[in-house]
Amino acid sequence: MSLFGSLFGGNTAEPSSNINWISLTDLKDLESMIQESFEHPVLVFKHSTRCSISRMALRQFETDWNLDGKITPYFLDLLEYRPISNAIAERLGVVHQSPQVIVVKEGQAVYDASHEAIQVSALATLG
Repeated sequence: MSLFGSLFGGNTAEPSSNINWISLTDLKDLESMIQESFEHPVLVFKHSTRCSISRMALRQFETDWNLDGKITPYFLDLLEYRPISNAIAERLGVVHQSPQVIVVKEGQAVYDASHEAIQVSALATLG
């Protein structure tokens, strides 16, 4: 890996962390995620693998994550699966950002944040 890649995480689509991410790779996955939100809150982390700001936000989010069992985390690689991001924006009425976290409860977006506003601590009351 190049020096630049090692500094900013390269183009790794899947995050490597202690979070048990569920990857969104198909529109059917999005529908399943929305249906799951009727049982308990879910979130989607929309990540651009070529953006250093997105990589830093993802790393901080993973470091701070303490909501196992309260919110189910989904991961979307924006570069690989942009049509899913477009479907999220349309289905949930949330303007696309990157990086972005969206929390869904009962089929509705109840929280979204992007860039430096992405904070695990803000999600604690949603779980």
